[in-house]
Amino acid sequence: MVQQNTQLARQVCYTQNFITGPASIRKIPPEFSRQFHDAEQLWFWFLNCRRKDAETHRGRPIFHNPYPCEALDVETIVTRLYLSGKITAEQLAVLKEFGDRRRAPSQHVYAENRKAALWSAAMREITAAAKQKGWIE
Repeated sequence: MVQQNTQLARQVCYTQNFITGPASIRKIPPEFSRQFHDAEQLWFWFLNCRRKDAETHRGRPIFHNPYPCEALDVETIVTRLYLSGKITAEQLAVLKEFGDRRRAPSQHVYAENRKAALWSAAMREITAAAKQKGWIE
């Protein structure tokens, strides 16, 4: 009896995740989604989703997501890259700072030269991880 209840609970949780969970669980058909052009587009889209969630609906989806992932999926990838040591805390700070400014740092501006190098290195790591998932062309 206990084993049957456990299996039923797992099935219900899986069904709920299939309906409302991250896109990696939902298995969005490719014909209904489009890929990002690069990691910068992915990053700015992620921050925009987080900004909209914080301002309006507190985590509930507020628009149809045409991309093959959700903001939580991107957050998971970036967290894994950080925990594995592929992205440093300094790189995360640069990603956050310029994400809030809604632009990438310029290597031609002297004050942003070092930050542009950190940004590029982080974007390379995010690109590799996102291409593995099929999120980037």
